[in-house]
Amino acid sequence: MIRYFLALVLFALGAVSTHAQPSLPSSFQAKMIHSPAGADIFVRWGGSGPVVVLIHGYAENSDSWAPLAADLMKDHTVVVPDLRGIGRSSKPADGYDKKTQAKDIRAVITSLGYDKTFVVAHDIGNMVAYAYAATYPDKVERLVVMDAPIPGIDPWSEILQNPGVWHFNFHGPDAERLVAGRERIYFDRIWNDFTADPGEPDDATRNFFAATYAQPGGMRAGFAQFTAFSQDAKDNKAFEKTKLTMPVMAVGGEKSFGPLQAVIVRHVATNVQEEVVAGSGHWLMEEKPTYTVALIRKFIDGPVVAHSADSPSRDSNEERLTPAEYQFPPVGNPGTGSSGVGGIQTVVLKGNPDQAGVYTIMLRVPAHTQIAAHSHRDDRVATVISGTWHIGYGDRFDEAKLKTLPAGSFYTEPPSRNHFAATADEPVVVQITGFGPSSTEYVVATQDPRNSAKSK
Repeated sequence: MIRYFLALVLFALGAVSTHAQPSLPSSFQAKMIHSPAGADIFVRWGGSGPVVVLIHGYAENSDSWAPLAADLMKDHTVVVPDLRGIGRSSKPADGYDKKTQAKDIRAVITSLGYDKTFVVAHDIGNMVAYAYAATYPDKVERLVVMDAPIPGIDPWSEILQNPGVWHFNFHGPDAERLVAGRERIYFDRIWNDFTADPGEPDDATRNFFAATYAQPGGMRAGFAQFTAFSQDAKDNKAFEKTKLTMPVMAVGGEKSFGPLQAVIVRHVATNVQEEVVAGSGHWLMEEKPTYTVALIRKFIDGPVVAHSADSPSRDSNEERLTPAEYQFPPVGNPGTGSSGVGGIQTVVLKGNPDQAGVYTIMLRVPAHTQIAAHSHRDDRVATVISGTWHIGYGDRFDEAKLKTLPAGSFYTEPPSRNHFAATADEPVVVQITGFGPSSTEYVVATQDPRNSAKSK
């Protein structure tokens, strides 16, 4: 009864704070979904479009994703569960190993009628997300993991020796008794140790999250996430034998895991993009929400960039990619350097067509596509990789000027030289190299497919 009263008091403190507590959009639907793995998972979802699953970490719950969920719901379906034992999900006695929690996530996704999704995770959510991606690799489009280790994956042993992770080994009945009624003090130590900004998370956010863990069984279930680490390490060692092949973005806070996040993930994945959020500690959604949201959105929506596992530095000039490693996205994603036609799928193999320097992109153009006359400001050369490409030069599309180029053919796109193209009964893959920044300008503005896309 005392702990229940404390929870109410803490919620009230959050309500009168000058800052609002974090909250997912009010338009989201909510329900409880039973996981066959032995838990009832509270989930909220909303928006429309490609499905993105957000998996929260410790010392927080699903409301921590408020900034990202509000942004993504504009053009994505956003699914945000509470992990078992946290928030409004049930608090069973066991099942806190991340392999079991991955089954919880799968139950949520399929129960809502979805299948293949993007996955974004933070903190302990990384561990659940990795187990999910390793267990269901064909169900993950792209994966984002932010600022946390993976049990059993190097340098796990060294991380465990760091006094800063004291809370990894603080659990059990005596720990529960020590923390009972002092949840905010306990979490303050964790929040303060891993933030680069002493004001974040703010008081309202801290009160809110502390109150959710102060609920009956909340701290026992929270501690159980750490108790399971020894089993997680065994499971992850087995998972590690088969590398993840979907694109993965590893994000570290500059004042926390930083580039180490990518070092960890490269042990378990073959295509890893490294990002470091300048000036941030561990609590990315609270400390640097605007930048972090933009970073995640760019990764989810942008062209697939192939990062070779052979060269740990994303700036390395050493790349060796087989055709299977190009990993075209499942839907069109025309970007800078393409003609902007919606069905074109783009992979950036080197550099960045938006920035100064050499870049190489791979385009898959659908069958029966006609591209009106346009130009690019940079000097480009191209090779037809597969299919039969039809290209011509001039200020308007003229079928009589098209030249048929089978696989293995070479052509040029001189700077600001108008050209047009078409495919016949089969898709075509072309590889283009230029010197950015690139651009696309149509001779007739009304024929620019990007304009029609914006009007819709």
